[in-house]
Amino acid sequence: MEADAFPDLASLADEELKGLIERYQTEEREVSFRRRMLHGYIDMLRTELVARLRESGGKSVLEDVDVERLTDILAAKAPPPNPE
Repeated sequence: MEADAFPDLASLADEELKGLIERYQTEEREVSFRRRMLHGYIDMLRTELVARLRESGGKSVLEDVDVERLTDILAAKAPPPNPE
């Protein structure tokens, strides 16, 4: 992703400044959403890998996943778990 050249702020009208603010806020929300989704996917993939690597007596580790908490994390209602 190539960064845009930062404009000369003094030369911009108020509406142009407001437009830029809105543009970058929208972009930031999209990037944040994508990041939360990727973290959720990574968590699920790691959980599946652990399930495959350990003996579980036929029970999937995914049965023990707190889906409600994961949903809250992906919806940005809760902080993600702290990586150790």
